[in-house]
Amino acid sequence: MKKTLGIFVVFLLICLLTALLSDVFLRPQNVENLIMRIGLYGIMAIGVSFVIITGGIDLSLGSMVCLTGCGLPWLLVKCGWSPVTALFALLGLTLLIGFTHGWMVTKWRLQPFIVTLCGLLIYRGVMRGLASDQSLGFGSAYDSLRWIATGKIPLPGATISLPVPFVLLMLIAGAAAVFLRYTVWGQHLLALGHNEEAARHSGIRTHRLIVSCYMVCSLLAGLAGILFSMDVNSSQPSDFGNFYELYAIAAAVLGGCSLRGGQGAVLGVLIGTALMQVLRNMIVLVFPAHQNMEFAIIGVVILLGVVGDEIFKRSFAK
Repeated sequence: MKKTLGIFVVFLLICLLTALLSDVFLRPQNVENLIMRIGLYGIMAIGVSFVIITGGIDLSLGSMVCLTGCGLPWLLVKCGWSPVTALFALLGLTLLIGFTHGWMVTKWRLQPFIVTLCGLLIYRGVMRGLASDQSLGFGSAYDSLRWIATGKIPLPGATISLPVPFVLLMLIAGAAAVFLRYTVWGQHLLALGHNEEAARHSGIRTHRLIVSCYMVCSLLAGLAGILFSMDVNSSQPSDFGNFYELYAIAAAVLGGCSLRGGQGAVLGVLIGTALMQVLRNMIVLVFPAHQNMEFAIIGVVILLGVVGDEIFKRSFAK
């Protein structure tokens, strides 16, 4: 709770600073775009937080976004599939991929870093081959389907509307929070992250939990990829989703998920996601000449999060 409160204070300070330095920050259009991005990246961040709680990592998120984000228009426009069939096929594929990741980590005892790094290369490479490295999009068709990503829900008496992806994030976050806090499986997951061997000896089916977490992570990354693609209506397999895993992992770490496993809170992940997107927005609005420094800033933020986690661990041990 203390870590969540601390990152929330940092988030408020950055929002205040950005609002003082840029008169565009609080304009309704910018606020709506910011909320939209929080919704899209937050879905990925919640997914990867489950894997991080187990003590693992998933580096394939960006390529998973590419696979589903480019795969949907490819199936609909190039292959002529129906929207329902294409959506179920892609989401089913993400579950299969997540199962494979978890199975390799638990049964073959492979390092999650290596397994998901290979996935990062494979999934993007496959999509680039299928699409012949050509741009993909929906054109002027499928507007009703794209409402899931581009739609907005008006708020009575407010000057802004809630983007649908943000509403989806709230639903997913609510379900994730209930799972982690109020179910026995959530408590088992946290125990597994603290000490997998001890959890196994106490009767917890650790392998099943780990596999399930990788499946949830891949599924939410795939869902986010579909939403990203519907939002922009254009996707290039060579770079669509590049480095998106960085934003998700950084949001989870900043939100209190320990890379050692065993710690994590959904509220913290949401705040971490919002902080990352506000930082990006601040760079664009306040320091437009230094937008090429974005990844450097993200790297520093992740490093500070890891160092802070280590300091917190050592202080707690004393």
